Amino acid sequence: MRPVVKDGIGVFSPQGFLDGNSGMSFMTGEDLKYLKNLSIDMLLVSLKNVIFFNHNGLDTFVKLFEDIRKDNHAMVGFCDYDTNKFNAIQNFYPDEMNFSLFKSLDIAYLFSSSFKESNKNILVYSHDKSQRSMIAIELHDNGHNPTLIDNQSDYNNKKDEPSFDYTVDSTFIGQMGQKIASKVSGNAIIYTITSFLDADINDKFNNEYHTNSLNVGFRLFIFESSKVISMNVPALNFFSKLSSSAAEYNATICFVGLKFDKTPIAFKENLEDSGILFYDNMEDILENKELLEELGASSAANIKNKRVINKKTVAELPRFVDATVATIEMMTNSKAQKESVEIKDIVVGDTEGKIASSIGYYGDMDGMVILVFPKEIAKQACELLIGESTDDMELILDTLAELGNIVAGKIKTMLSEDDIKVNITLPRTYQSIESLLEVIDGRKGVQVDLSFNNDEFLFFLTR
Repeated sequence: MRPVVKDGIGVFSPQGFLDGNSGMSFMTGEDLKYLKNLSIDMLLVSLKNVIFFNHNGLDTFVKLFEDIRKDNHAMVGFCDYDTNKFNAIQNFYPDEMNFSLFKSLDIAYLFSSSFKESNKNILVYSHDKSQRSMIAIELHDNGHNPTLIDNQSDYNNKKDEPSFDYTVDSTFIGQMGQKIASKVSGNAIIYTITSFLDADINDKFNNEYHTNSLNVGFRLFIFESSKVISMNVPALNFFSKLSSSAAEYNATICFVGLKFDKTPIAFKENLEDSGILFYDNMEDILENKELLEELGASSAANIKNKRVINKKTVAELPRFVDATVATIEMMTNSKAQKESVEIKDIVVGDTEGKIASSIGYYGDMDGMVILVFPKEIAKQACELLIGESTDDMELILDTLAELGNIVAGKIKTMLSEDDIKVNITLPRTYQSIESLLEVIDGRKGVQVDLSFNNDEFLFFLTR
């Protein structure tokens, strides 16, 4: 099967059943050779005429996507589906989805170079905040005017308004890369645990991700445990050790909603002795700003083994900087001026009016990207994403986190082109530069000083 190519987009249109048995019949060696020689912006699989598909059937194309993206640097994914198919695809790939999803081919064209600068007014809805931001930024970068809606009800009320040329929902931009079974609220990471907790918790919990989140600067971890039935001694030992290791970073671990109806009360005492705190409701923590500050404000990282930046990281520096510069240039409509590049301890000259974010990556290489912004740049980005100017610091910090997410997603995509596979942590934000400096105290890295419209901007890459 060969795709139909029009205006820079190649589209496969399989019919009938797409499963493990039929998948490979759609592709021959000659077809693959033909695809790799194509000059296209996107390669998509239309599901319009597919009656049934399963995970194995989709994998035929997902594996192909990896080669095509590496050779052609094209956006890849699926299009022409209904809500049920959209949900099914996301359920098939809950942990990692490096391809994109477009509800229709017409929607996909909005993200292509053939539709660039057509200045369309577009209403955007996704329940995923990071995806809303990514979709809006990609559309804005392509010359359109996106308006973001953060709930289904408002979207349903507005989507038929004649002022919008297009409406975008049930869409996913795959360069964001990875979805981890956790979420962030402010600067707290929330894990959800359920059922009976036993020795399997050690295998199910992503220790590498958690350690990298500590390394980035997260200091408050909440386990939403209202659906936990009970736990046994191996699970008790796991959480005790987790709390002990968190203490090395001055981090706090909390349980919310954990009942001890079927668990010995002595378990709670043991967990409390290890430093774990207990709360009845999530709101008791998240809606209490003073408590949040108390639980997560002590951000100094007591790391015994501070590692130095290595040659492999320095070699990839241009990719990291390019991803950062491209994102900020687009958001501020200005060109970047590179002032200096040095390997040293981080130096932030004037901390007044500066805020920061950090995001970690790990896998074939590991480290941390730190971005220090003038607040005005973050406000401009916030205005783009929410459609109006604001001085609300929580909104501005949320926007800064999304920028960090987008930069990290672009870095991940660029590295994958050299067969370097990494995962990324959630972004951590800092309203106070002093808190950031406590986290990275004593770590040398590569500092790149940039300016955008005479506004100083600092990029720091460390381990």
